[in-house]
Amino acid sequence: MRVLAVVPARGGSAGVPLKNLAPVGGVPLVARAVRACLRAELVDEVVVSTDHAGIAEAAAQAGARVVDRPAELSGATASSESAVLHALDALGEDPEIVVLVQCTSAFIDPEDLSAAVRKVLDGEADAVFSGMPTHEFLWTTAGAGINHDPARRPRRQDLEAQFRETGAFYVMRTAGLRESGHRFFGDISVQTVPSRHAVEVDTPEDLEIVRALAPFVDAPEPIDVDAVITDFDGVHTDDRAYVDSEGREMVLVSRSDGMGVSLLLRAGVKVLVMSTEHNPVVAARARKLGVPVLQGLAEKRTVLRDWLTIEGLDPARVAYVGNDVNDLGPMAEVGWPVAVPDAHPRVRAAARVVLSRAGGDGAVRELCDRVVAARPAPEEPAPEAARPRFGPVRIGDVPVGDGEPVYVIGEIGINHNGDLDLARRLIDVAADAGCQAVKFQKRTPSICVPVEQRDQIRQTPWGEMTYLEYKERTEFGHDEYRQIAKYCDERGMHWFASPWDVPSVHFLEEMDVPVHKVASASVSDHELLRALAATGKPIILSTGMSTLSEIDAAVRILGTDNLIMMHATSTYPLPPEEANLRTITTLKDRYGVPVGYSGHERGLQISLAAVTLGAVCVERHITLDRTMWGSDHAASLEPAGLEHLVRDIRIIEQALGDGVKRVFPGEQAPKARLRRVTV
Repeated sequence: MRVLAVVPARGGSAGVPLKNLAPVGGVPLVARAVRACLRAELVDEVVVSTDHAGIAEAAAQAGARVVDRPAELSGATASSESAVLHALDALGEDPEIVVLVQCTSAFIDPEDLSAAVRKVLDGEADAVFSGMPTHEFLWTTAGAGINHDPARRPRRQDLEAQFRETGAFYVMRTAGLRESGHRFFGDISVQTVPSRHAVEVDTPEDLEIVRALAPFVDAPEPIDVDAVITDFDGVHTDDRAYVDSEGREMVLVSRSDGMGVSLLLRAGVKVLVMSTEHNPVVAARARKLGVPVLQGLAEKRTVLRDWLTIEGLDPARVAYVGNDVNDLGPMAEVGWPVAVPDAHPRVRAAARVVLSRAGGDGAVRELCDRVVAARPAPEEPAPEAARPRFGPVRIGDVPVGDGEPVYVIGEIGINHNGDLDLARRLIDVAADAGCQAVKFQKRTPSICVPVEQRDQIRQTPWGEMTYLEYKERTEFGHDEYRQIAKYCDERGMHWFASPWDVPSVHFLEEMDVPVHKVASASVSDHELLRALAATGKPIILSTGMSTLSEIDAAVRILGTDNLIMMHATSTYPLPPEEANLRTITTLKDRYGVPVGYSGHERGLQISLAAVTLGAVCVERHITLDRTMWGSDHAASLEPAGLEHLVRDIRIIEQALGDGVKRVFPGEQAPKARLRRVTV
């Protein structure tokens, strides 16, 4: 080791209690010092000497080694040199150069630090300190000039520059420090630093100053988070509302924000909008952006804490952007509190980042760009000529793929309500309509039902029971599925299911299903995906509620040789504006596999449009009556609707043709009769 940086950071402080843990720009002062050292090109290692467990933890998280500072060296009268020398002895080695770095300076430029080290390495000095040039006129309390003659006072700019010691860092030859016992010895030089970096934190007022300066002094950096949460008014808008004569509100938003949010979602970053108001404008904007919204919140902090727990997110890897004092609570919960530039002063002071663009003028886009900049660059899709293209995937004896008849699946799911006779009737509906397959769902309730929901009481058609009892009551076992398999074979249909846990995969393998289906909710369940991949069976992967990065991870496990994807949007029922059918083409181009469509909309139009866009299979929930008891019946097709769907799909298949332009036989007679000029 050639250059070691030592950061003394004791727990006691007369001016500001636990000063070294005070956050500036959302980062504790000790962590800011450690980060500056680690970014300095010529510093090899960073050590923090402390007597406080909290400071030690913050230092270690920032990347420093920690040396326990003994009590006799931790009092108010102990020198910083004693802490440095103790750290050297604790390490048991002497680097050529040691750098004393103090947490009281919030703004240490790594380049200034390296420049000072270079002066000592090159032999220009034995010790270098950080100093700010000044042309100030200094006076004694008696009224005498110190650096000027008041009787012949020169112009300020004519004064020779002097340097005020900032206290930020001191670079020393280790041998000289040990010999002299203090930081100034031999040839001493100054490393000039700008005034904006020269503020020391000794009092609460100093702390307020550096917190206010941080958003303007800190260099913009990528924001590495897994989720972005935003307030609405003042962040997505300019905090003004336009009200028409009927009292309806309109707000100003930036179109660029929409693209920014889209980039976040593609990168796999979760996005949430939170608002204290309950306003249809907020809901409409969130729907346009394609993100969830929580409205009418009296206590944002508590709701945010619960949401992070439900989503399984580390608060340190979450950004919250706000503009007013009701955002201070949620900002305190996350690792990246962010403010818009015209935010309330207390909000700006609490922010780790203050954006340069105002709300309604691209603030959200600016934040999104910085978050995306921290994500790994997405792999470029292969050139068209090099991109793999696979032929049809065979499900039993039926090929499914481009150029083949659309494979229509009637999803019975859990609409059988645990009644085998009802299941048979639904199989009849699918067979009579012309479907090639029916699909069920298979769960092990003791695994799939969350612990906190198991004992909740539910009202069911069979009376009052716990949620776990209800799920077990409606789950088919070996005997029922053997009868289902026999009945489907008699009707000339395939049957299979979506397993929701690994034991259910083994169960379905015992039933010898021809294909397995991955439900949208299971795309990120890699243990389940690995169990499915091990079967060697064809896999149908539904992609609802999934980002491309999540699908990429699933495909890496499942492979593409025997894979069919299903474009889906997991909204029940599905509104047309969320169907996003062009994703069918996106998935085909990205993965080179057959792509179908799993629909949850009312009506037939969207499913039929999916066929025209190249969907090779179509799956729809089916029911005898949409008013039946159960969660999926309302978004299902009744027998007549399913019959019309299959009929219209077959008509569309014929109408699509082969793309070769020709004169058809039916055109010959009109051509002979109507053409006036022939060639």
